Amino acid sequence: MSKITGKIIVKSDIIIVSDKFRKIEFVVETEEQFAQKLSIQFTQDKCDIMKYYKVGDVVDVNVNIKGREWLNPATGETKYFLSLDAWSISQKGITEETAKPRNKLGNIEENFQEEAIKDMQEDDDDLPF
Repeated sequence: MSKITGKIIVKSDIIIVSDKFRKIEFVVETEEQFAQKLSIQFTQDKCDIMKYYKVGDVVDVNVNIKGREWLNPATGETKYFLSLDAWSISQKGITEETAKPRNKLGNIEENFQEEAIKDMQEDDDDLPF
């Protein structure tokens, strides 16, 4: 486990790799003297975390460093890949509690997914058929 601190400079949309796997990628530029631009990803249900963060936010990201081997079946060549898989993120000066969505009265929404589903269902009523 490692911690990376820096500014989000790129953020992708959620990428659907297969019906069983999805990810969202973002790039964090570190605050070191010789800044690094690191590509990081959230996978599966953690992808939704990134909707609360935008390009320009300064964040702390906890990652697991993962490596894997791949054998090209056509050439027999072996390649090695490295990924930074995030498992938590927080904005500098913002706690998890303050990052949660708020309702119209300013109260923290306890279950924002239920609200999102309700909103989508209400939008379905506008269909012309």
